[in-house]
Amino acid sequence: MPRRTALLLMDLQVAHAPHLPDGYLPRAVRALHTARAAGVPVIHVALRLSEGHLDAHPRNKIFGALPSGRYTADDPGAAILPEVAPAEGETVVHKNRVSAFAGNNLRQILDAQGIEHLALAGVSTAGIVLSTALQAADLDYGVTVLSDACADTDPALHDAIVGQVLTRRPDVATSTVEEWARSLEAVA
Repeated sequence: MPRRTALLLMDLQVAHAPHLPDGYLPRAVRALHTARAAGVPVIHVALRLSEGHLDAHPRNKIFGALPSGRYTADDPGAAILPEVAPAEGETVVHKNRVSAFAGNNLRQILDAQGIEHLALAGVSTAGIVLSTALQAADLDYGVTVLSDACADTDPALHDAIVGQVLTRRPDVATSTVEEWARSLEAVA
């Protein structure tokens, strides 16, 4: 029996758009359309901090340094990019640290739906993708990182994480969106 899979589309937010590599967004859109066509649940994960950044410790080098008001509910930059906006019925989960599991009930949502495998797409590879892949594997989920639907501002770092770091984990696979689409068709 195939494991129930969900696609996590992560940190695809308006504020990140200027930093996306050329040609990236169509691949993320393709991953989204592939999941929807195959009936794979889609969960959108976005960074959201509380008003006044009460959940961002000043010692935190990433979130503590953000200007007040950034990535809050009222920040237009925190919105999910329109090209990958959630469809009716798709879940949106907000996180307050790097991993998709941080500060929310993502694990409960996955477990309630019987999800056993996660396909990951998003930015950045060295941030949310790496953190989420490792944490998901530690939580006993199967993980497939959609290598061409993930991106980093440093392409060499992206390649090293996808091609060397993650491939050392027996519970983490890498795949292109096209390969993933074919694997979903084979199961159907």
